[in-house]
Amino acid sequence: MRMPIVWVVVSGLVLLHGPVQARVTGDTALAARIARIENSLVGFSPGDPDSAQPSTKFTLGQRMAHYKIPGVSIAVINGDGIEWAKGYGRLVAGGDAPVTTSSIFQAASTTKLLVSAIVLHYVERGRFDLDRDVNAYLRSWQIPESDFTRREKVTLRRLLTHQSGLNRPEGGFSREEGSVPKLVQVLEGESPATNRAAVIEFEPGSRWNYSNFDFVVIQLLLEEALGRPLSEIARETVFAPLGMASSTLVYPLSPAFAAREALPHDGEGNPAAASLHPTAVAQGGLLTTPTDLAEFSIELIKACQGQSDRLISPETARRMLHPELQLDPRLLGMPLGQGLGAFVGGKGRGAFFLHPGDNFPGATSWLMAYPELAQGVVIMTNGAMGNLLAMEIMTALAAEYSWPVE
Repeated sequence: MRMPIVWVVVSGLVLLHGPVQARVTGDTALAARIARIENSLVGFSPGDPDSAQPSTKFTLGQRMAHYKIPGVSIAVINGDGIEWAKGYGRLVAGGDAPVTTSSIFQAASTTKLLVSAIVLHYVERGRFDLDRDVNAYLRSWQIPESDFTRREKVTLRRLLTHQSGLNRPEGGFSREEGSVPKLVQVLEGESPATNRAAVIEFEPGSRWNYSNFDFVVIQLLLEEALGRPLSEIARETVFAPLGMASSTLVYPLSPAFAAREALPHDGEGNPAAASLHPTAVAQGGLLTTPTDLAEFSIELIKACQGQSDRLISPETARRMLHPELQLDPRLLGMPLGQGLGAFVGGKGRGAFFLHPGDNFPGATSWLMAYPELAQGVVIMTNGAMGNLLAMEIMTALAAEYSWPVE
């Protein structure tokens, strides 16, 4: 059994095992299951799943060393909650602190899934309309009018589905050293922000183009409408209600959180200071644990099943995870649809949602869940090649849990 590859541009070490969180302590069957997964990874060449040799199995530690990834943390959902969670390796290459289930990683673009749920929470409450021109909500900055916006407008639905027409921007959100640009300065590309300004490059709704600017606009919309920073909105709307006590959108981290931070590492396994933007955070600024992200995933699963409406209603959850459009399989290496802030695929009991994340210089996140099966996983790493390792872990998980495979 193999999982399809999603191509994401993404020191010798001894594997350390962090503490295991499991629903049943002392469960020897569960321990055996975890061991099978840890010892059943199959290597492949990036972009070529057929290069995998199923007869050759590797340990997780071997693949971490192969990809020069110092630390990995995993949380697995099965049934009514988190079946197990475990940390491997170190927070920093060459350091003494091990990765545990409480270690904090960058969620990178997986942040977009959480922000999408937040804005849909307020759509339900009548604060926003998915199909209204977002300039009706924005005050301090407006989507630039052009020939592209003469007939079609940028709406919240188009922002959530990357059909706004906004540029990416290439090179990310840069800034003058030590500066804290305002969100409007980021969108305008004005000092102390040094990134290119947000501009419309094609008619809204005419095609798909993955853009971080889409979620910066959503952040501004939320903050202006609700009158407080996105970090506070997320805490009130998601983190506190769902018990996500190790999650934040504020960086640098507080001293208590900083002691648990997994620092990013480049493709050669060298540590680097995190380069998270201090104000533009909706596109990739979440710091959290796989356990916290698994709790968020469980809430979405329960909403889809009609069992909860703490964050969004079952109707909204199903709308969020329903494909608004189908994506070209060549874009991501597998057949996927674009939901409202989520990538979706499969059918029936095999329907799933996912969102990968990748922050420069080397932090990755992978979230995938099957709502009807009530199963899923969150994998986070502090290495640049982490998404490739995540796909190998996913393949082992799919075999162990008999997940449907496209």
